[in-house]
Amino acid sequence: MLAKKIVSVLENFRKDSSASIDLKILEEIRIKYLGRNGLVTNLFEELKSVSKEEKPALGKSLNSLRDQITSKITELKQNLTSLLEKEKSHIDLSLPGRHKQLGSNHLLTQTLNEIKSIFRSLGFSSIEGPELESDYYNFEALNFPKDHPARDMQDTFFISKDFLLRTHTTPVQVRIMEKHQPPVRAIMPGRVYRNEAVSSRSYCMFHQVDGIYVDTDVTFAELKGTLVAFAKQFYMEDLKYRFRPSFFPFTEPSAEMDITCYLCHGKGCKVCKYSGWLEILGCGMVDPNVFKMVGYDPEKYSGYAFGMGIERTAMLKYGITDIRIFFDNDFRFLKQF
Repeated sequence: MLAKKIVSVLENFRKDSSASIDLKILEEIRIKYLGRNGLVTNLFEELKSVSKEEKPALGKSLNSLRDQITSKITELKQNLTSLLEKEKSHIDLSLPGRHKQLGSNHLLTQTLNEIKSIFRSLGFSSIEGPELESDYYNFEALNFPKDHPARDMQDTFFISKDFLLRTHTTPVQVRIMEKHQPPVRAIMPGRVYRNEAVSSRSYCMFHQVDGIYVDTDVTFAELKGTLVAFAKQFYMEDLKYRFRPSFFPFTEPSAEMDITCYLCHGKGCKVCKYSGWLEILGCGMVDPNVFKMVGYDPEKYSGYAFGMGIERTAMLKYGITDIRIFFDNDFRFLKQF
């Protein structure tokens, strides 16, 4: 009787395992035959009641049955697992391609790159300096008097008594002149920091580009020619411009450069406050005291310097009215550029 059951269980297993199965069904088959209450387990329980004469032969048949079922289940499991792995690695060439979201340079980076490209074509190299600056380079070497308001904690982020987050990129001019003898012609881009209230027109951190040219017989006319060439390439070829007297501790004489509003072409609008003019940068001839601080002979050498804010330049060119939007990382704004 037990011998017939062994043959019957093996035949049923072969039928079950030959059908189309997956790993879940295979596990159900394993439990059905080899589980704690499985068919093979029950046959081993019946073996206990068989006579001593029949027990060795039936026990051998039962062990063979269990080994065959175990071996077949292991083989099927390996085949199914291998097939699944191949399906995962398979590439369906008929599927549509996945669209990759490409990034782009931030508007400020685009503006800075354009400025650097223009000045590079005018013969200027680009040099960067440290953002953590000493009082000497940030103020003293640039002819700032001891009682200048910029030295006050209300205007500047001081890290210690003698070190601060630079308030302009002009200190790099001093560092360049200390290391190189004239002629010197370079621009200095970078981040700067001011202890100012954040508003639509001001921010505590922004970007600047300073420039300097030092050699023998450098004149204010060369300064004007360089800046006008830059403005016409960056803004528009037919712009009008003017230079107004101003004051900076490190230049003498000093001036600010205005151009005709690119939106209203000088007629007057909200962007230019209905004046028809837009201020784009400050400039001037390098003060002799600055030359003395770096060991240049002011009787022999002369030079000009200028500086502009990147945020302000981008705002003027693209008609942006709030400086804070540059730092909000709003994708709706950034993707327009």
